[in-house]
Amino acid sequence: MPITTKDRTIDGPYGTVAVRVYTPDTSARAGLVWAHGGAFYGGDLDMPESDWVARRLAERGIAVVAVDYALAPVPAWSGEAPIDRGRRSHYPVASEEVTAAFLWATTSDVQAPAWAIGGASAGAALTAGVTLRLRDSGRPLPYAVVLVYPVVHAELPPMTAELAAKVGTLPDADAIGAEAVSRMNLHYVRDPAALAEPYAFPGGHDLQGLPPTFILNSDIDSLRASGQQYGAELATAGVDIVMVREVGVRHGHLNEPDNPGASRSIDRIADWLLSTTPIGAAPERRPGSLQSAPPED
Repeated sequence: MPITTKDRTIDGPYGTVAVRVYTPDTSARAGLVWAHGGAFYGGDLDMPESDWVARRLAERGIAVVAVDYALAPVPAWSGEAPIDRGRRSHYPVASEEVTAAFLWATTSDVQAPAWAIGGASAGAALTAGVTLRLRDSGRPLPYAVVLVYPVVHAELPPMTAELAAKVGTLPDADAIGAEAVSRMNLHYVRDPAALAEPYAFPGGHDLQGLPPTFILNSDIDSLRASGQQYGAELATAGVDIVMVREVGVRHGHLNEPDNPGASRSIDRIADWLLSTTPIGAAPERRPGSLQSAPPED
């Protein structure tokens, strides 16, 4: 399906925020506000996890607003050159900017019958926190939430034996292990006390009243421990949850457009968004159900 893209700026709580809007050339069947990952300090609107994902979803009839939220400063431990790209800020700036982008989308001239919110990795943490922020402030909620290989706990939950064995086969197994995740999360919030804030890391907090949520975990990925635990927490809170494990892929596989697993994941996300009943209509799923797709060969 042909699509149109347009770079725009919107008003945010700390100044303007850049967004990129992807619209199908026919009427959109759903809308999605999307946040890329990048360990809270990396990534941009041109990376595949943002641009390629948004284009593929728009081709399926979903209008997408990709958010260029403020990144945290480049940490010295990353080994990357500390060259700033645009605005650099710690929590809660990015969270509040993604919130502003969602609220803008729901009242903008970008036409969609209903708006969902989603993100990958650090972007999934942002969007999960934004959903709690919207719930607690009484503002409109997304009709659905998409979390792809999310890190939504301040500390990485313990891995199962199955997951630990798979992660142990990676040459960089320690790169996103528990210690690395704790260091990344603390760098994002800066203040250790903020690690306990639900809008920073929703895992382990009150999740009642949240919209239907789709969690897509990478198979060979230590962060799957966070995604799996969050799915169980949502189900316990009575939230509709579908959880899928994309077999044979590593963390960040949406940054690999040539990876068959990335294309499968896009299809899963699009199919779920287009089939999920918007808030206000009668849901067909049993609240609190926890579903897991069967492994794929």
